[in-house]
Amino acid sequence: MSVTLAAGADPDTLVVSGWSAATPYGLGTRAFTEGVRALRDAVRAADGDADLGPYERAGRVPGFDVRTVLGRKGTRAMDRATGLAVATAGMLLEQAGPGLAQDAPEAVGMVLGTGHGSVQSIMDFTRDSLTGEKPFHVDPALFPNTVMNRAAGQSAIWHTLRGPNTTIAGGAPTGLLALNYAARLLRQRHCEAVLCGAVEEFSPERAWLEYRARTGGGHRQPAGPLGEGCALFLLEPLSRARAHGRAALASLLGARFIAFTDPERAGEAVARAVTEALKEADVRPEDVDLLVPSDSGGPLGAREDAALTGIFGEHRPPRLRLRRLVGDLGAASASVQLAAALTAGADRPVLVTSVDPDGQTGAVVLRTGDR
Repeated sequence: MSVTLAAGADPDTLVVSGWSAATPYGLGTRAFTEGVRALRDAVRAADGDADLGPYERAGRVPGFDVRTVLGRKGTRAMDRATGLAVATAGMLLEQAGPGLAQDAPEAVGMVLGTGHGSVQSIMDFTRDSLTGEKPFHVDPALFPNTVMNRAAGQSAIWHTLRGPNTTIAGGAPTGLLALNYAARLLRQRHCEAVLCGAVEEFSPERAWLEYRARTGGGHRQPAGPLGEGCALFLLEPLSRARAHGRAALASLLGARFIAFTDPERAGEAVARAVTEALKEADVRPEDVDLLVPSDSGGPLGAREDAALTGIFGEHRPPRLRLRRLVGDLGAASASVQLAAALTAGADRPVLVTSVDPDGQTGAVVLRTGDR
């Protein structure tokens, strides 16, 4: 996507000047864009001997193998979540053009969201310590995969990003939180550009944990199929994007996050977050052209939908619902929603919302392209 930059645009405006994704549609922006625009179902039944845990279908990145995609060097002990993040960062850096990280590596930061890190790695390492002849008879090369910031740290090392490196965990809104955190880093001049987004892997271990949490006592939300993926964005000031010949794919206009303790009041939290984000963005509800809600289903999703209906009334902008197409991507859900917003076309105000059963909600307002 390319747009003509307005001569009078504020050079300090933070813009998304590149993005990439690894999703159930495949690797890269083209596969994702084509899948979303066609509203194609990417949730599939198990192939071969794949273990989907309690689920019959899942939204897995097709054919993704860490060693095949990244090579054998340095990947022997790399977990799937880290592999997805490293691969997606590589695709984004290649798209951004030579010199983004090499010319001034300390100027480029990384903010990566995740749920728990690699659930499979955590559980495998713990099991080895319990079942081995001695607790310390474990593979030390696998230990780094058990810490939450493994994917962010390894992505930065792999691609020589020496700026601030941060890991964010906040449930379904994690991708929005990562974008907001990246914006704060830039506004405080801690770096000049940031790769930000979120990653989540599919594994039988994560599948069983999510299933038990959803169907056990205190039912929280529908136990629909899970998915996996990673979406990353290059966020930088408009002036820097221009100087390096990159187009402004979207401008960040406003963001708000609200916590709630009572699930019955989730709708009120969504409404407040959206209202305040629109106010910050100086965008009227009737000017919004597209809504990308979290589409979580069940009572929580109904409250989110009701809150949006209450705000937009008869305007009724179209709603792009991704979860039913790619599965529940956990912490990567909101980042993939943001990626979907970038496929909407130029010069459109877009609202992305997310709500999590643990009590977080967020809203981000973007204007795709630059006017």
